Amino acid sequence: MAKRGTGPSYGISMPPKSPNVGLNDGARMPQLGLGLWQAPDEDAAQIVGAAVDAGYRLFDTAAAYRNERGVGEGLASAGVERDKLFITTKLWNDNQGYDAALVAFDKSLMRLRLEAVDLYLVHWPAPKRDLYVETWRALIRLKEEGRARSIGVSNFEPEHLQRLMDETGVAPAVNQIEVHPRFQQRRLREFHARFDIRTQSWSPLGTGTLLDDSTVGAIAKKHSVTPAQTIIRWHIENDLIVIPKSTTPARIRENTDVFDLRLDEDDMARLAQLDTPDGRIGPDPMTAPF
Repeated sequence: MAKRGTGPSYGISMPPKSPNVGLNDGARMPQLGLGLWQAPDEDAAQIVGAAVDAGYRLFDTAAAYRNERGVGEGLASAGVERDKLFITTKLWNDNQGYDAALVAFDKSLMRLRLEAVDLYLVHWPAPKRDLYVETWRALIRLKEEGRARSIGVSNFEPEHLQRLMDETGVAPAVNQIEVHPRFQQRRLREFHARFDIRTQSWSPLGTGTLLDDSTVGAIAKKHSVTPAQTIIRWHIENDLIVIPKSTTPARIRENTDVFDLRLDEDDMARLAQLDTPDGRIGPDPMTAPF
């Protein structure tokens, strides 16, 4: 990947392309952002720079991705005011527990070179550890201190969410879960809607497995767009927050070019039919071995 500064776009930050959506705590976040899972730490600054130049303002990382340092470097040199960016990171399972979560959060902030993050998530419920409620209490404290402006979770099922709300009285602002046309998670999304919890989609393209799907391809051809753009637009049409991952500048730009695209009722109906009970690609939160 070319060094930032060597190309003609260096230092030019396009206006954000994504609309903002509201969270249950009054905050707003971009509906489309860049997922940084599997982005190598040594490349993360360049990737963030390319995405900022393409108009991205939401960046999603995690302690477990081991690239917070590179992401922080990219953000520091992005040329965009901090209040125009929305930064998410996540707490890994081996740092669950009240005190451990607070320590891990401080380390994430240090690596990111930030005084606060916009959204801090508990990465997995890890029910075998049974620490997610006291971990959530630590996140509530971080929000009260203003160092995590919004707090949420990732990969939580309804029973985990209900327990958090019952025992603390605080609903997560976001639950980031695996969602794509082959695994649409309607039951969980309905639960979110009932409690005003925003659904954010990870692996929104099905780790690329949907790009060769014939139904997706036919709809993409109909609209003269790519399969990836078709799927990203499906997430937008379903009022989901979506964070497609790419490390290629051309594809990073292409993935934002979805806001003039409109899928019609027939398109949405055909994509709805792709949902399958066995469509999950990632671990099941109830049985994950961590």
